[in-house]
Amino acid sequence: MKIIEYTFKNEMALHARPTTILISEANKFKSDIIIEKDNMTINAKSLISVLSLLIEKGDTIKIKIDGPDEDKAADAIKEILKNIEE
Repeated sequence: MKIIEYTFKNEMALHARPTTILISEANKFKSDIIIEKDNMTINAKSLISVLSLLIEKGDTIKIKIDGPDEDKAADAIKEILKNIEE
């Protein structure tokens, strides 16, 4: 299992466009990918679920990736998170 912890520094945080990119990338992998925020756990492959977290600047999320391609999935998600902040 891979775990990524990430704190959003950008004012836009995880709004609709980067959320769509994140979900699209997550769906490329067989691994289970979940996001945790404030005691909520959701499927990172679901747009409605991710948007329901209402992620804002300063929020920290934990992404857990478990499965046969977890290394590649973790690398891809880290890259997306990095690009969100640019």
